[in-house]
Amino acid sequence: MGSRVKGTAFHPKRPWILASLHNGSIQLWDYRMGTLLDRFEEHEGPVRGISFHPTQELFVSGGDDYKVKVWNYRTRRCIFTLQGHLDYVRTVYFHPEQPWIISASDDQTIRIWNWQSRQCIAVLTGHNHYVMCAQFHPTDDLVVSACLDQTVRVWDISGLRRKSAAGAQPMMGDPLSSQRLNTQGDFFNVTDVVVKFVLEGHTRGVNWATFHPTMPLILSCGDDRQVKIWRMNESRAWEVDTCRGHYNNVNSALFHPKRELILSDSEDKTIRVWDTTRRTLLQTFRRDQDRFWCMNAHPELNLFAAGHDNGLIVFKLERERPASAIHQNSLLYVKDSQVRLHDFTSANDAPMVSIRTAPAGQYLPPPRTMSFNPAEKAVLLTSDAEGGSYELYNLPRQVNGQVSDSAQARRGAGSCAIWTGRNRFAVLDKAAQQILIKDLTNQTTKTIKPPVTVEAIFNAPGSQILLSTATSVVLFDVQTRQVVSEINAAPVKYVVWSSDMSTVALLCKHTITLANKQLDQLCQVHETIRIKSAMWDASGVLLYTTLNHIKFALPRGDSGIVRTIDNPIYLARVQGGDLHCLDREGSVNVIKIDPTEYRFKLALQHRNYEEVVSIIRNSNLVGQSIIAYLQKNGYPEIALHFVRDDTARFELALECGNMDIALETAKAIDTPAYWNKFSQEALRRGHIQMVELAYQRTKAYDKLSFLYSITGNTEKLVKMQKIAIMRNDLQSRLQNSLFIGDVEDRVRVLQESGQHALAYLTAKSHGLVEEAESIRAGAGVEEANITSADVAGGSKLLLPTTPVISSTELDWPQLHVSKGIFDGKFNFGDKGAGPHPGKSRVADLATAAVDGDDAAGAWDIDEGENMGVDDEEGFGGAGADEVDLLGDEVEAGAEGGWGIDDDGELDAEIAAEATAAAAAGFVAPQPGISELEVWSRNSTLAVDQIAAGNFEQAMRLLRDQVGIASFDALKPAFMEIYTSSRSVLTTAPFATPSRIPLRRNPAESTEASQYFPAKIYSLSSSLEQLQQGYRATTAAKFEDGLVLFKRLLLSLIFVSVDTAEDANEIKQLLQICREYILGITIELERASVAKEEATEDNSVRLVELAAFFTHCQLRADHEKLSLRAAMNTAYKHKCFKAAGEFAQRLLDLVPTPQIADKARKMITICDRQSRDNLAINYDARNPFVICAASHTPIHRGEPAVNCPYCQAAYKPEHNGELCRVCTVAKIGAKATGLRSLASAN
Repeated sequence: MGSRVKGTAFHPKRPWILASLHNGSIQLWDYRMGTLLDRFEEHEGPVRGISFHPTQELFVSGGDDYKVKVWNYRTRRCIFTLQGHLDYVRTVYFHPEQPWIISASDDQTIRIWNWQSRQCIAVLTGHNHYVMCAQFHPTDDLVVSACLDQTVRVWDISGLRRKSAAGAQPMMGDPLSSQRLNTQGDFFNVTDVVVKFVLEGHTRGVNWATFHPTMPLILSCGDDRQVKIWRMNESRAWEVDTCRGHYNNVNSALFHPKRELILSDSEDKTIRVWDTTRRTLLQTFRRDQDRFWCMNAHPELNLFAAGHDNGLIVFKLERERPASAIHQNSLLYVKDSQVRLHDFTSANDAPMVSIRTAPAGQYLPPPRTMSFNPAEKAVLLTSDAEGGSYELYNLPRQVNGQVSDSAQARRGAGSCAIWTGRNRFAVLDKAAQQILIKDLTNQTTKTIKPPVTVEAIFNAPGSQILLSTATSVVLFDVQTRQVVSEINAAPVKYVVWSSDMSTVALLCKHTITLANKQLDQLCQVHETIRIKSAMWDASGVLLYTTLNHIKFALPRGDSGIVRTIDNPIYLARVQGGDLHCLDREGSVNVIKIDPTEYRFKLALQHRNYEEVVSIIRNSNLVGQSIIAYLQKNGYPEIALHFVRDDTARFELALECGNMDIALETAKAIDTPAYWNKFSQEALRRGHIQMVELAYQRTKAYDKLSFLYSITGNTEKLVKMQKIAIMRNDLQSRLQNSLFIGDVEDRVRVLQESGQHALAYLTAKSHGLVEEAESIRAGAGVEEANITSADVAGGSKLLLPTTPVISSTELDWPQLHVSKGIFDGKFNFGDKGAGPHPGKSRVADLATAAVDGDDAAGAWDIDEGENMGVDDEEGFGGAGADEVDLLGDEVEAGAEGGWGIDDDGELDAEIAAEATAAAAAGFVAPQPGISELEVWSRNSTLAVDQIAAGNFEQAMRLLRDQVGIASFDALKPAFMEIYTSSRSVLTTAPFATPSRIPLRRNPAESTEASQYFPAKIYSLSSSLEQLQQGYRATTAAKFEDGLVLFKRLLLSLIFVSVDTAEDANEIKQLLQICREYILGITIELERASVAKEEATEDNSVRLVELAAFFTHCQLRADHEKLSLRAAMNTAYKHKCFKAAGEFAQRLLDLVPTPQIADKARKMITICDRQSRDNLAINYDARNPFVICAASHTPIHRGEPAVNCPYCQAAYKPEHNGELCRVCTVAKIGAKATGLRSLASAN
C-alpha cells in the first residue's frame, strides 16, 4: 500500500475492506486474497473517514477537502457530494437503520445528513475544538462524540427520529446557504438533538469514543495516553476505570464484539488487548517502524483491521479452529473449555473432561492441536500458551455425561506433542531443538537430537514421525534415529493420513502435497487463498476446505470444487454424500455434498469404465468444467454425452471423429461457417457423400463441380451445368463444360461473354467448322485477316479423362474400428471377452523382497557390517486367463466371400480313383496321417516341429526367427523334447514296444486340428530357474549363476505359451537373462584382472568394469550391491568423482539406514576431492550400452550390431561372429523374431 491509512471499513458480507489513505486515495481490497480490487480518487487531500452501508451498495468518505462523498461501489463512481463543513472531516458513518450519515469535523460541529434527500438535517454544536470522532449507537437514539476539548459528549437524537418518522421537511434546502444565517432558534435543531451527557476526565484531547454493542458502556481514548471506560444510565454517566500502558497518543479503541476485551492502538506502534472486567493488559502486538492511526472491527466475523504508516493489517486475536482428533466413528474436539466426544453414527455429543482455563487477569489461548491415544483413552492438547505447552488428560472409560476435573492433567513445555506408541509420546522442544520421548507419567525416557532444524512434528505410521522444517518434511524413525525419506514442501501446518496410512496430505498455507507413506510425491495442489482443513474419503480422494469452498484433489493431480460455503469449516469425516465438519463455534454439522464429479474423474483415472457409464446414466453431471476436463484428458466421446448445446456437440464430434453426430448438429445449427468446417473435416476423412451434402447446403457450386470431377460423377456434372445455366453464371458454365468435355457449350459461353476470338479458336481447333464460320461472320472479320498460330507437333486437345469405374459409393474405404464402450447406448457386450491382464510373475520375481544389502559379504564388499537376511518371498500371482487375442474365427460360409473354394476338383479326382478301384474288384484302404505329422501341420513353432521329429523344419524356423547359426548347444534340448513327447508301452516280451504320442490337451482335443505335443519347457519351470539364478547371484556364486542363466536363456527358445501376456513374460525373461549374463561376465573379468599384477592399466580396467556392471539392468538388491562394489573400487583407486556418483545412485535406491549413512559420508569425502586420479573410459551422463564382446561402452550415435536372439549389443567389428551371450546366434543376422505363442489359441 505504501501510504498512511487513516480509516478502514469492513464490508458486512463480502471479504472486502476499504482503506482511506493520507495521499487522497480510497482503496478497496479483498483481504482473503490480499488483492487490490479498485481505487476511488476524487478527494483533494487526505481521506480520514470511511464507512460501508450495512445493506446498500454504498460507502461514504470524508476528507480534508471539507467534503462528504457517497459512492456506489458497483458502478465505481461517486453518486453525490455533501457540502457544508468548513474544515477537515474526521469520521463518517451510516446509521444502522435510518438513511442518515453522521460526520465529525474540525469546524467544531457534527452534522447528520439524509443521504436519500442529500440534505443536512441536523448540526450538532457545543464542542469548542476539533471534533475527532462521532458515531451512532448500534440500537438506541444516541450519538457519542470525542473532541480535542478533552470532553466526550453523548447526544440524544430521539427528537430527530420522531421528526423524520412524522415526515417533517428537512431543516434547509441549501446547506451552503445555512452558513450565512444566524444560529438561533430551531435553525440548529436544538429541539431535535440535545446533549445528554458531557464526560470529562481526560487531561488532553480525546481522539476516539465508541459505544459498547450491547452494554451501557462507552470507551474513549486520547492524547493523554489513556483508555477510559464510562458507564451510563438514563440520568447520568460516570467514569468506571482507566487502562494505562500506552506511552504515546492513543488514536482509537473499541470493544470486542463477542468477548469482554478492549482493543486499542496508538502512535507508540502497538496494539494492546485489555480485559474489560479487570482492566488489565493481556497482550501487546508491536510494529517496529509504523504508528497506528485507526482500528475497526468486522460487524459479524472475528476480524479486526488497523491502519498504520505504511498500510493496514487484518488480524484476529486467537485461533478459531477447534482442536480435534478422529478415531473410527468418534470425534474428539474442544469446546467451551471441555473435551467433548461426538459419535458420527448416533450423533450423540457429550462432554468428557474439563481443560485448564485462564487464571484471573491473564489470557490463555485455546488449544491448537489434539492427539488421541485410543489404547489408554488419553489426549494431548498443545497450545501456544507460555511460549508453547502441552497438557495430558485421561478421559473417562465410559461416557456418562459427567465431566472429569482438569486438576488431573499433566503439563509440560513444548511446541508440539504427539503419540508415538501405546504408552509414550513425543514432545518437540523447539528452542533446544530436541525431541523428548515421554511416558504416561510425563517422565522423559529418551532425548533425541533431530538431524534437521525442526519447526513441528506430526504423526506417521509405526515408530516413525514427520519432522517439518522450513523447506521440507522428513520421515524420521524414532527407534533407529535415522532419516527414512524426505520431501520438499513449504512449512507444513497440518498432516492428514488416509485410513490405511498409505497416503498422506501435507497441508501448507497455500499448497497441499500428496505423497505415499515413503514420502514419494504424488501431486501438489496450489491455492490462492488459505487452506483450512482436509480429510480423505474411502475411495482415496482428498477433500479439503478453503475459506469459501469445499474442494477435492485426486492422487494424480486433478482438483475441483465440490460446493461453496459461507463460513470456513473444518472437515472431520467424509462418508458418501455426508460431510461431517466443525465450525468456528465448535459445533458439529453435517453438510450434504455431491461426490459425483470426483467419483467420475477417479473412475476415469482408474479406467473403471463400468462405473463411468453408471454415473453418466444415473447422475446429472453437467457443466462446462466437466466437458473441458474430458476434452483435456482425451475423452471427447464421453463429453458428447454431457453436451446439449449444438455448437459444443459439433466441436466435440469433430474432435473424436464422430461424423454422424457432427452432421446431425450441423443440420441443427445450419450456418455456412459450420457447414464449411464440417466439409473440411469430412473431406479429410474421406466421407465424400457428407462433403457433397455440406457443399449443397452452402451452395458451393464450384466446389461441387470439382468434387464430381475428381470422383468421375459425370451425371451430376451435367446437372451442375444445367444449374449454372439457370443461375446465368458464365464462369461456372465454362468450368463445368471443361470438366465434362462439352465443347459446344464452351464455345457458346465464350460467345456470350464477348470473347469472340477465343470462341472462334476453340471451335476451329475442335473441328467445329460451321460454328467457327458463324462466329467469324458474326464478328465481321474476313478469314484472310485471321492470323492462326502454328500448332506444335504432337499436341492434343484438352479433353477430360473418362472415369474408369463409376460408382455411386463415393466414400473412401475405412478401416474397421470396433466400437468403444461409450459408443452407441453404452453397450458393454460380453463382459468376459477380451484380454484380462494379470500381474506379471516375472515382475514379481524382479521386485521380490530380497534385501540385496544382506549379501554384501558374499559379494566381497568389506564394510564391517553384520546384517540379517530377510526371508525371500516366493513368486505369486497367477498368470493371465487364456483368452483369444487373435480375433474372431471365420464364420461358416464366409470362405466364399474371401475367394476360398471348396476343393471340389480334388474331391472329383478322389471319387474317380475310387470308382476305378471298385471296377477292378478290390479297394485298397487309404493310408492315415500319423499324429506326428498332424503336430507338424498344426503348429509353426519350432518346439512342436522338434516333438514331431521334423528337425530340419525346426532348424529352418529357428534360423529364420532368431538367427541360430550353431545348433551344437541346442542338441541336448532337441533330443529331450523329442523323447519326452512320446511314451513307450511294452505289451509282450516278443512284441515291439508301442510309441504313443503325448498330447498337450488330451481332454479338450476333439478334432485333429487341436492336436499339439505336450509341453516340455514351460513358463513356470523357467521362473523356477530364474529364481535359482537370482539366488546364486545374491550368494556371489557367479560361475553357477552364469551356467543357470545361460541354460535358462537357451531353454526359452523352446517355451510355448497360450496367451499374449505369457508371451510378453518370455520376452522379459530373455532380457533379464541377457543382462545377468553380461553383468556376470563383466564381474568375472574384473575378478580375473584383480588377480593380476597391480599396474595403472589394470587399475583403470578394474574401475571401468565395476562401473559397467552398475549399468546392467539388474534387480534392485543386486543393483545396490553392484553400486557398493563400484563405489568401494573407485574410492580405493582414488577415482573420487566416480565414487561420489555411485554413492548418489545408491542413495536414490533407498538402502538400509547404515548403508545410506556410509553413502552420504562417501559423498561428503568425494565432494572435497571431486576428481578422478585415473583416466577411465566412463561417463555416466553420456548414454551408452556395453559391448558384450569387448566389455567397452558403445555411446549413443556410435554404430552397433545386435544379436538377433538375445539382442546383446556389439561393436561392428564383431559382425558375423557367434554371440558371446547366447552362444548360438549369429551377430548381425536378419531375423523375424522369436515366436512362443501357440497357434491353437
